[in-house]
Amino acid sequence: MQPMKAVEIFQLTGPQTATRLVEAPEPDPNNGFIPGEGVLVEVRAAGVAFPEVLQTRGMYQLKPELPFIPGSEVAGVVREAPPGSGFKAGDKVMAFCGLGGFAELAVAPAHLVYPLPQRFDFAQGASFILNYHTAYFALVNRGQIQRGDWVLIHGAAGGLGTAAIQVTKGLGGRSIALVSSEPKKRLAEELGADHVLLAEPGWKDRVREISEGGVQLVFDSVGGDRFLDSLRSLRAEGRLLVVGFAGGSIPEVRVNRLLLTNTAIVGVAWGGYAVNKPAVCKEIGDALHELIEAGFLNPVVGERFPLDRAAEALALIDNRAATGKVVLEVPA
Repeated sequence: MQPMKAVEIFQLTGPQTATRLVEAPEPDPNNGFIPGEGVLVEVRAAGVAFPEVLQTRGMYQLKPELPFIPGSEVAGVVREAPPGSGFKAGDKVMAFCGLGGFAELAVAPAHLVYPLPQRFDFAQGASFILNYHTAYFALVNRGQIQRGDWVLIHGAAGGLGTAAIQVTKGLGGRSIALVSSEPKKRLAEELGADHVLLAEPGWKDRVREISEGGVQLVFDSVGGDRFLDSLRSLRAEGRLLVVGFAGGSIPEVRVNRLLLTNTAIVGVAWGGYAVNKPAVCKEIGDALHELIEAGFLNPVVGERFPLDRAAEALALIDNRAATGKVVLEVPA
């Protein structure tokens, strides 16, 4: 096999210094995380996400042996696919590979490979699976959203937050987006959030006022010191969806608050639950395809970097300065 260009994490020193550009062997599609089901993709774009930032510090639950190639989602062109996969060489696809995406070639299991929608470019395809499948799984499978429900969305201008705004709208919910700056506020407004608030003192009271007593759902990928006010933003029988901890700290809570208002804190781990369940992945993929076709879903790509600037892409997310999805682009 020919060598390929790839970015690897070789030390656990943080996003600025943990990665390097290398020549690596091409991946074997028979050695994917579901052996025999691997689709080999020529990568044109790779999504960059908060889990990769954590991996540069050894703080993510998935801890491969060093050195390793990070990157969980890609878009590109199929080079090789197993019989019965529904794909053939030359097909444009978006795929979830788990690891190995920051490279010229990556392998993903066939049930996590989807045709690239005609309206998406490769960067948008590389922005879709992790964020939109997580958002749908959180709101529907875990949050049991109903039409008309109010959803408070933290980090609403990031890749996951922008997905949550669009999925909420597509499902008939109403969103209150919480952001940290005026440019991010404008982006959330452009995406169709029903209300957008800056994360300033008093935001919890405005949320309760807008939603006439509290939201049914909180979509929280931030955690940190906002968590208690998020709980206070819920109406009785509301659900707080714990999607991540981009704020850096894992909150703690006195559970008597849940008892008094019949509220619930619900964990959301799409990857840990769904990626080895082909039927679940198909169900979510089909539902999201309908929302794409209906015009609700349009991934927001923010900054784009070449492979050799992966450290800058990771640092941008680490500093919470990204808007939309950050991607690495790979020339054909």
